[in-house]
Amino acid sequence: MAFFMLKDYKYLQFTQSLCTQCFKKVDAKLIEKNGSVYILKYCPQHGYSEEIIEEDASWFLNREDYNKPGNVNHVQTAINKGCPYDCGICPNHEQHTCIGLIEVTQNCNLNCPVCYANSSEGNFISQAEFEKMVDLFIEAEDGKAEILQISGGEPTLHPEIIRFIEIARQKGVKYVMLNTNGLKLAQDIEFVQNLAHFKGGFEIYLQFDGFKESTYQYFRGSNIYDIKLKAIENLTKYEIPVTLVCTVERGVNDDELGNIVNFGLNQKIIRGVNIQPVAYFGRNEAPAIKDRLTVSGVINNIEKQTSGMIKKSDFVPLPCNVDRVAITYLYKGKNNTFIPFTRNLNTKNYVPYIRNTFKFEPEELMSDLTMGLLSKDCCSIPSLVKGASKFLPLNYFVKSEAAKINFVSENTFRISITSFVDALNFDIKALQKECVHIITPDLRRIPFSSYNLFYR
Repeated sequence: MAFFMLKDYKYLQFTQSLCTQCFKKVDAKLIEKNGSVYILKYCPQHGYSEEIIEEDASWFLNREDYNKPGNVNHVQTAINKGCPYDCGICPNHEQHTCIGLIEVTQNCNLNCPVCYANSSEGNFISQAEFEKMVDLFIEAEDGKAEILQISGGEPTLHPEIIRFIEIARQKGVKYVMLNTNGLKLAQDIEFVQNLAHFKGGFEIYLQFDGFKESTYQYFRGSNIYDIKLKAIENLTKYEIPVTLVCTVERGVNDDELGNIVNFGLNQKIIRGVNIQPVAYFGRNEAPAIKDRLTVSGVINNIEKQTSGMIKKSDFVPLPCNVDRVAITYLYKGKNNTFIPFTRNLNTKNYVPYIRNTFKFEPEELMSDLTMGLLSKDCCSIPSLVKGASKFLPLNYFVKSEAAKINFVSENTFRISITSFVDALNFDIKALQKECVHIITPDLRRIPFSSYNLFYR
């Protein structure tokens, strides 16, 4: 009887990746090994290399249940050298611009060791340039641009930043986010007061990495935790909604995720937390590690650190980018406790009726689901309404816009996890589904990850 040696992994699928030494595109395969998923690459010059893609293989394998066709996209560049070398958007890209990101300056008042933009000094873009970039975003989305994120550098340093937000709102962008480290928000109360005029369709995307001094020393080069608290205090005074944005790395602050979530849940104006495992580009060079934190690793940490209040099963892959984004929504139930909305729904049944975008307002989510089910499957509506009845009061849809905004701010909370594509974990499928796009001064849309890898 013959015995055969088996490989120590199970082959899942073919893909293309990057050699981390020469940055050339190379053939690769996704493999399952020891309960995790890795990418195994081969470069003719530098040989084999292996990097982790997802810590929990079950999360990776099940996420395809949430995959759906991408939106038809307006292309701007032709296919010449092949993905990822024709960005701007080319026909190979599989998703529209869910979030358009405009960097208004490279100036920054911090010198973060992990800065993806390597920001320090730079010019301010002009109002005319900004308007053209916003117009491009709106045109690319057929007049229905969803989310504009104004970033940098540190965008609050731009002398015309208030005017820029006004312009975006006047042009019809549905939701504007100001991506900031919070220093000016903590130091300039008049500036915060001016931002309060944008309530409704506006929020602060506030860098917030945890609570320990060592965390801030590692990520930001100085302990600015008290500045973060002062910024939140000032924003609370003027009731300006906030999403906390946490950069996380194993062994640095991955033990703080539960506390960050609980902190956000207990703050009146914090509407959510976005957690971003460190991406190794910009100022943050790729280390020689095999245990980087991934989406499923973040989810498992949250479950453990919230004592099961939030479970792994409460998170779902975001249909517009199942490879690298997970999300859950929470609502305030009895005794002011938050309960994940997804716990009341068989979410797989509703994927076809959800648009390819982040959902920022609960009535939009409910409207999409209800209209889709009315046209396809009336029998599913009772279960949807039963779950939603705990999420939205019966009189929600007749409330004034101001009352809706207040309800959303005080009674709902979202947790999202976004893992960007760097040279280590580069999987061309994930890049082609990426829906956060940098809008450049030369009027192209470039996926955030490929911009930072190749175009910055």
